Amino acid sequence: MKKTLTLAGSDSSGGAGIQADLKTFQEHQVYGMTALTSIVSMAPENWSHQVTPIEVATVEKQLKTILSVGIDAMKTGMLGSVDIIELGAREIKAHGIDKVVIDPVMVCKGDDEVLQPENTDAMRELLLPLATITTPNLFEAGQLAQTGPLKTIDDMKHAAEKIIALGAQNVVIKGGKALDHDKAIDLFYDGKEHTILEHEKIHTNYNHGAGCTFAASITANLANGKTVKEAVISAKDFVHEAIKHGWKLNQFVGPVKHGAYNDK
Repeated sequence: MKKTLTLAGSDSSGGAGIQADLKTFQEHQVYGMTALTSIVSMAPENWSHQVTPIEVATVEKQLKTILSVGIDAMKTGMLGSVDIIELGAREIKAHGIDKVVIDPVMVCKGDDEVLQPENTDAMRELLLPLATITTPNLFEAGQLAQTGPLKTIDDMKHAAEKIIALGAQNVVIKGGKALDHDKAIDLFYDGKEHTILEHEKIHTNYNHGAGCTFAASITANLANGKTVKEAVISAKDFVHEAIKHGWKLNQFVGPVKHGAYNDK
């Protein structure tokens, strides 16, 4: 059984973060291990996010446990601090991990402003050069590429080229429902060719955890031997079904259904 690592935050509501990653890994028949960087809880009265960081020494102990076992692929999610980003980069290099998915989580869903700009700078400088693929949404891609907001497919192509120039081997920019287009558009770029990936746009608010699920699916697909492009295309199908069957958790949030693809 292939082994995967997620270095990310915990979502107490279960829909995103390492909870989404583990559910996705299970659906792909890989063995998931977790190194927690933070714990995210939500205020019951308005669902505002409260982030509790985990000390970098504790994160390091988790990584040492996991990497002593060995892994076939890994992903990152919410990292929380420059120290943890530096730690992640060191461990990736020290262990020669060659299947690395960087999901450059910058803000909690609903926010449109980077909470810690220094983290974005550290991701750009330390993690992107180690990325087999990075999976930013429109906002994150604009921040990484330093282009500002992305509004068109041409904007996405330009940002993808700038991100590859920073050292990532591949990039997929998630347009999703945010892009003004009649389809849900993602752009995959391998440094040579732009590939447009499209699905029908699903009009739903029950999409919590979609980004984490997409990146985790790519990670599992890489561990299972797919090429990067194959991994992305398969992950887009997987997360499309998960969003299509998203459901209401409470009055504030609805997660994707991680088992929907395999339930077809």
